[in-house]
Amino acid sequence: QVQLVESGGGLVQPGGSLRLSCAASGSILSFYAMGWFRQVPGKERELVARITNSGSTFYVSSVKGRFTISRDNVKNTVYLQMNSLKPEDTAVYYCNAKQFPNTDYFPSWGQGTQVTVSS
Repeated sequence: QVQLVESGGGLVQPGGSLRLSCAASGSILSFYAMGWFRQVPGKERELVARITNSGSTFYVSSVKGRFTISRDNVKNTVYLQMNSLKPEDTAVYYCNAKQFPNTDYFPSWGQGTQVTVSS
């Protein structure tokens, strides 16, 4: 199974930016879609953004216009550019993939990367 490793998190002030990276150990072209999720303690993990292998994107309403998901099929990496960050964006961010449109995302999760938005 392809391994996914997240990086790029950190501490940033409100209004700041971060770019998260999700590096795959193999080709991401074999996946129908890749997604970025986030989770805060006591809450369920939520899908933040998703990109399909055709480039179609989805964003949860709370990040529309601020976050951009992209993929580099040569580097086997998916990015999440996060601008105009707000304290409520604070969470651990994870990436995952799904093989086909009607399948779930893979059941195993990586370590994630912590994003903290605070002054």
